Amino acid sequence: MAQGYLAMVLHTHLPFVRHPEHDQFLEEDWLYEAITETYIPLINVFDGLINDGVEFRITMSLTPTLIAMLTDPLLQHRYVRHINKLIELAEKEVERTRNQPEFRPLAEMYRDMFRNARYVFEEKYGQNLVSAFKKFQDLGKMEIITCGATHGFLPLMVNRNAVRAQIAVAVDQHTRHLGRPPKGIWLPECGYYEGLDELLKEHGIRFFFTDSHGIYHAAPRPKYGVFAPVFCRSGVAAFGRDVESSKQVWSSKEGYPGDFNYREFYRDVGFDLDYEYIKPYLHPDGVRVNLGIKYFKITGKTNHKDPYIRHWALERAAEHAGNFLFNRERQVEWLAGIIRDRKPVIVAPYDAELYGHWWFEGPDWLNFLFRKIAYDQQTVKLTTPTEYLAEYPRCQVVRPSQSSWGYKGYAEFWLNGSNDWIYRHLHKAADRMTELARSFPNADGVLRRALNQAARELLLAQSSDWAFIMKTGSHVEYAVKRTQDHVLRFTRLYDDIKGNRIDERWLGDIEYADNIFPHIDYSVYA
Repeated sequence: MAQGYLAMVLHTHLPFVRHPEHDQFLEEDWLYEAITETYIPLINVFDGLINDGVEFRITMSLTPTLIAMLTDPLLQHRYVRHINKLIELAEKEVERTRNQPEFRPLAEMYRDMFRNARYVFEEKYGQNLVSAFKKFQDLGKMEIITCGATHGFLPLMVNRNAVRAQIAVAVDQHTRHLGRPPKGIWLPECGYYEGLDELLKEHGIRFFFTDSHGIYHAAPRPKYGVFAPVFCRSGVAAFGRDVESSKQVWSSKEGYPGDFNYREFYRDVGFDLDYEYIKPYLHPDGVRVNLGIKYFKITGKTNHKDPYIRHWALERAAEHAGNFLFNRERQVEWLAGIIRDRKPVIVAPYDAELYGHWWFEGPDWLNFLFRKIAYDQQTVKLTTPTEYLAEYPRCQVVRPSQSSWGYKGYAEFWLNGSNDWIYRHLHKAADRMTELARSFPNADGVLRRALNQAARELLLAQSSDWAFIMKTGSHVEYAVKRTQDHVLRFTRLYDDIKGNRIDERWLGDIEYADNIFPHIDYSVYA
């Protein structure tokens, strides 16, 4: 009998980026890179565990924006085009490196990796990777949770109906694609404020996650800290992040990903090779970008990088998985000596893109870890939040603290001098959307289409990704433009609806461009 539980949680999210007005668009590569480097490698790991009869559990959020993109025919078609170009480049690389024994096996590795990605995407799962995750859900191996509809940062939405819409639209989207309503939610940026749980309960959400200080600063202070869930007064449970297990993985300086034998993320053939050679694989504007073929390992804190040696990296991934498990066993043994009336649960949440995209060996590490948990020990057992709550339905009732994750833990990343200008516009648009929903309670025809599109534009403008990007300083121009475009489209729709002068042709154009949530019902704002 295990003495405690480990809940591995992967937050799987990308902002909605879809530009049918361009044949190729640079920021759409965020999706294509994630599919190739994170989603398909994780799917391969889970399929391998199932095929080998290895018992495991994992919790993953699939955000509504990501589901929308993964199920969009245009983006599916463009991903096939993208991966075919990478296969062509990798095949050229196999030939180019034929007399370079340190690089030839790596070129072959990438060729095989890209071919596998095309096979898994096209043939195995019919271009719809959501169906892969649904399979794992239906087999009882994965608990899939939702998020805010467009990852809007809820503590900074002063209009309660705007918060309600983010939750309601997310639950509807999740249920349509995954066949069942979500029991849990990953609050965007782990942003919680008192009373939010009441809106979650309205929509059938039973639990959410918060950063550790959201639990430690709760009133009264939880008896078991973050090692057991707590209930809000509404009856919705809060699970707190364990700092020790999380930092051991995600920190590039103190954690595993910084090991010198692992692949170096920042050396890529898109910048290393002759420009004319790689030009056919760049975007039409010709700007150098990462292409996903990387031949070097981290090596050390130096500009000099040695060639990547794959089997050395896999050996380190196995060692790190063993080390992680050893630490969790000792942690559980210590906690079990203190917590008497239940088994402790260690909640270890991460951004999914850490696995494969940023940390190339991350999926291999996860594979080793799950196999070691299944066969090499009996102290720790994998679980999901729903399974844990079923075993321990009685928990302490507290008032979690307002909190977020990220810099300083109290929303500072999403509200600062670089992005504070957006909120007056978002607040005004949310108030206007509520006004529209209440003014036209039973709209149909073109009016209903315009009202639904106004709701889409508001939701897209509210994405926390834009504020985040403005703070980080990368792709700022794009984030600013996206915010402005959606607010301006919303404002024109508002004026046209109020003035009874809807331009149906223009409406059709933006319905096609911003086609997220085809079943949205604007009345959620009423």
